[in-house]
Amino acid sequence: MKILDNGNKHVLPLLPAIIAEKLNKTITDCKLIGGGSFGRVYKVQLSDGQTIAVKAYRIQGSQHQEAEQLRILSANTNVPMPQVLFTFEDTQTALLAMSFAGGQNVLNPLFLFKTKAQKQKFAEDVISGMLCWHRVENENFGTLSNAVYESWYDFYRTEKQIPWLAALRKLTENGKFSPKKMQLLTDATALFNALPEENPTAVLIHGDLNIMNIMADTKTMQLTAFIDPCGSMWADREYDLFQLRNMWGDAFGLYATYKKKYPLSEYADFRVAYYAAMHEASMRLNGGLHTPLWEDMNNARLKKELRKLKEKRI
Repeated sequence: MKILDNGNKHVLPLLPAIIAEKLNKTITDCKLIGGGSFGRVYKVQLSDGQTIAVKAYRIQGSQHQEAEQLRILSANTNVPMPQVLFTFEDTQTALLAMSFAGGQNVLNPLFLFKTKAQKQKFAEDVISGMLCWHRVENENFGTLSNAVYESWYDFYRTEKQIPWLAALRKLTENGKFSPKKMQLLTDATALFNALPEENPTAVLIHGDLNIMNIMADTKTMQLTAFIDPCGSMWADREYDLFQLRNMWGDAFGLYATYKKKYPLSEYADFRVAYYAAMHEASMRLNGGLHTPLWEDMNNARLKKELRKLKEKRI
């Protein structure tokens, strides 16, 4: 894994030549429109009037993974998704060019002031799109190209829980991760591992469907696109749900709407809170950018669910 510096100084001067080579077109305008944990996104206007999005990644190879995920996910949902145009890589750059998704991402605070009816319709459309993926089943759990685990718990513990906790313990010992946060994750892990695995079926998941990756019309709140899959895989459907509560996703009732549409397991609320807290802590480990505010929110929810479950089991 090579972590790149994908600032404007590296990417922007290269784009005209790359676009000319890959699409035989010239650029008339290019501007940075946003970014997330693993990359920055540019809106690029081409000479023939076409508008595309070009994503520059912090981790080399990520462009190929996301391209594969976009192709599979877009073929299995009723919600529009960006279509892959090309990928590009050299020693300093990792790019994915896609069709441009309309609307604004729902992290925009303007959406918080929409009517209750608009929010409910939006939530129902989002969950309808997710359920399309969750009806696509696979025999085993794992990555899209290499699903080899017969058990979800075996996959999650082996590929995520065990290596993440080991790395976080080292950070704690070096004074780079809070001992209180480490203890919370340790206590929650013990309970998580003691719960019965409720024989989930491996289904297709997006992996990162938080409100930053959901696009909608700013006037009507009509859902326009899903974008930016990260960690799409064959998984327990409940692992796709923790992102629905991240940021201010609860303000739109996304998780609650899913629960109404599809019954979850007995311990789903705890598991979803656990997945969220573990994922946010792991962002320190894989080249991503963790956000203290979201981490604190996830930890508070995990504490609450951990307390409730301990009381219930007593």
